[in-house]
Amino acid sequence: MATTTAQDTAEQQVRSVIDAVYAAWAANDADAFVAVYTPDATSALPGSFRDGRERIRAAMAAGFEGPLKGSTVRDEIHSVRFLGECRDSAVVVARSAVVLAGETDETVVPDGRWVRATWVLERTGDDGWQVAAYHNCAD
Repeated sequence: MATTTAQDTAEQQVRSVIDAVYAAWAANDADAFVAVYTPDATSALPGSFRDGRERIRAAMAAGFEGPLKGSTVRDEIHSVRFLGECRDSAVVVARSAVVLAGETDETVVPDGRWVRATWVLERTGDDGWQVAAYHNCAD
Protein backbone atom coordinates (compact mmCIF):
# COMPACT_ATOMS: atom_id res chain seq x y z
CA MET A 1 0.00 0.00 0.00
CA ALA A 2 2.86 2.40 0.77
CA THR A 3 4.14 2.07 -2.83
CA THR A 4 0.74 3.01 -4.23
CA THR A 5 0.53 6.01 -1.92
CA ALA A 6 4.08 7.06 -2.82
CA GLN A 7 3.32 6.65 -6.52
CA ASP A 8 0.06 8.61 -6.16
CA THR A 9 1.97 11.40 -4.40
CA ALA A 10 4.69 11.38 -7.08
CA GLU A 11 2.05 11.53 -9.82
CA GLN A 12 0.38 14.50 -8.13
CA GLN A 13 3.78 16.23 -7.91
CA VAL A 14 4.50 15.57 -11.59
CA ARG A 15 1.07 16.85 -12.62
CA SER A 16 1.58 19.97 -10.49
CA VAL A 17 4.83 20.73 -12.36
CA ILE A 18 2.96 20.68 -15.67
CA ASP A 19 0.18 22.77 -14.12
CA ALA A 20 2.83 25.30 -13.06
CA VAL A 21 4.22 25.46 -16.61
CA TYR A 22 0.78 26.21 -18.02
CA ALA A 23 -0.04 28.71 -15.25
CA ALA A 24 3.14 30.55 -16.24
CA TRP A 25 2.06 30.35 -19.88
CA ALA A 26 -1.32 31.89 -19.00
CA ALA A 27 0.55 34.70 -17.23
CA ASN A 28 2.88 35.06 -20.26
CA ASP A 29 5.79 34.72 -17.81
CA ALA A 30 8.77 33.08 -19.52
CA ASP A 31 10.87 33.10 -16.32
CA ALA A 32 8.21 31.21 -14.36
CA PHE A 33 7.65 28.94 -17.38
CA VAL A 34 11.21 27.62 -17.23
CA ALA A 35 11.60 27.77 -13.44
CA VAL A 36 10.67 24.07 -13.30
CA TYR A 37 13.01 23.07 -16.15
CA THR A 38 16.44 21.54 -15.57
CA PRO A 39 19.36 23.75 -16.68
CA ASP A 40 20.09 21.35 -19.58
CA ALA A 41 16.46 20.71 -20.57
CA THR A 42 15.50 20.31 -24.22
CA SER A 43 12.39 21.34 -26.11
CA ALA A 44 11.66 19.85 -29.53
CA LEU A 45 8.72 21.05 -31.59
CA PRO A 46 8.12 20.82 -35.33
CA GLY A 47 10.70 23.13 -36.89
CA SER A 48 12.19 24.16 -33.55
CA PHE A 49 14.75 22.69 -31.16
CA ARG A 50 15.95 24.46 -28.02
CA ASP A 51 18.63 23.07 -25.74
CA GLY A 52 19.04 24.58 -22.32
CA ARG A 53 16.72 26.41 -19.98
CA GLU A 54 17.88 29.86 -21.15
CA ARG A 55 17.21 29.14 -24.83
CA ILE A 56 13.77 27.79 -23.97
CA ARG A 57 13.10 30.89 -21.85
CA ALA A 58 14.19 33.22 -24.65
CA ALA A 59 11.97 31.45 -27.19
CA MET A 60 8.97 31.59 -24.86
CA ALA A 61 9.60 35.26 -24.02
CA ALA A 62 9.60 36.08 -27.74
CA GLY A 63 6.42 34.09 -28.21
CA PHE A 64 4.70 35.78 -25.27
CA GLU A 65 5.62 39.18 -26.71
CA GLY A 66 4.36 38.13 -30.15
CA PRO A 67 1.92 35.51 -31.43
CA LEU A 68 1.37 33.82 -28.04
CA LYS A 69 0.57 37.05 -26.17
CA GLY A 70 -2.59 36.51 -24.12
CA SER A 71 -2.83 32.83 -25.03
CA THR A 72 -3.38 29.86 -22.74
CA VAL A 73 -3.12 26.11 -23.19
CA ARG A 74 -5.83 23.49 -22.99
CA ASP A 75 -4.12 20.31 -21.74
CA GLU A 76 -5.34 16.74 -21.30
CA ILE A 77 -2.89 14.39 -19.59
CA HIS A 78 -3.40 10.84 -20.82
CA SER A 79 -0.76 9.00 -18.82
CA VAL A 80 2.01 9.37 -16.27
CA ARG A 81 4.53 6.52 -16.21
CA PHE A 82 7.46 6.21 -13.82
CA LEU A 83 10.74 4.68 -14.99
CA GLY A 84 13.56 2.80 -13.36
CA GLU A 85 13.91 0.95 -10.13
CA CYS A 86 14.05 4.17 -8.12
CA ARG A 87 11.13 5.72 -10.05
CA ASP A 88 13.15 8.96 -10.38
CA SER A 89 12.01 9.67 -13.93
CA ALA A 90 8.54 10.11 -15.35
CA VAL A 91 7.15 10.17 -18.88
CA VAL A 92 3.93 12.10 -19.35
CA VAL A 93 1.87 11.83 -22.51
CA ALA A 94 -0.67 14.57 -23.10
CA ARG A 95 -2.80 16.21 -25.76
CA SER A 96 -2.81 19.98 -25.78
CA ALA A 97 -3.74 23.01 -27.82
CA VAL A 98 -3.01 26.72 -27.68
CA VAL A 99 -6.08 28.86 -27.00
CA LEU A 100 -5.34 32.22 -28.56
CA ALA A 101 -6.07 35.62 -27.04
CA GLY A 102 -9.75 36.43 -27.44
CA GLU A 103 -10.80 32.79 -27.50
CA THR A 104 -12.63 31.35 -24.51
CA ASP A 105 -12.94 28.00 -22.75
CA GLU A 106 -15.97 27.37 -24.96
CA THR A 107 -13.96 27.95 -28.14
CA VAL A 108 -13.67 24.86 -30.29
CA VAL A 109 -9.97 24.58 -30.97
CA PRO A 110 -9.32 23.60 -34.60
CA ASP A 111 -7.99 20.08 -35.07
CA GLY A 112 -4.79 21.40 -36.64
CA ARG A 113 -3.85 23.22 -33.43
CA TRP A 114 -3.89 20.11 -31.23
CA VAL A 115 -0.57 18.42 -30.50
CA ARG A 116 0.51 15.21 -28.82
CA ALA A 117 3.09 16.07 -26.18
CA THR A 118 5.65 13.97 -24.36
CA TRP A 119 7.22 15.32 -21.19
CA VAL A 120 10.20 13.73 -19.42
CA LEU A 121 10.58 14.77 -15.79
CA GLU A 122 13.22 13.83 -13.27
CA ARG A 123 13.12 13.85 -9.51
CA THR A 124 15.60 16.43 -8.26
CA GLY A 125 15.91 15.61 -4.58
CA ASP A 126 14.24 17.94 -2.15
CA ASP A 127 13.33 20.30 -5.00
CA GLY A 128 10.75 17.82 -6.27
CA TRP A 129 10.42 17.27 -10.01
CA GLN A 130 11.73 19.21 -13.00
CA VAL A 131 11.17 19.02 -16.74
CA ALA A 132 14.19 17.47 -18.47
CA ALA A 133 12.68 17.26 -21.96
CA TYR A 134 9.56 18.26 -23.84
CA HIS A 135 8.50 17.22 -27.33
CA ASN A 136 5.35 17.70 -29.33
CA CYS A 137 4.07 16.81 -32.77
CA ALA A 138 0.80 17.19 -34.62
CA ASP A 139 -2.00 15.12 -33.14
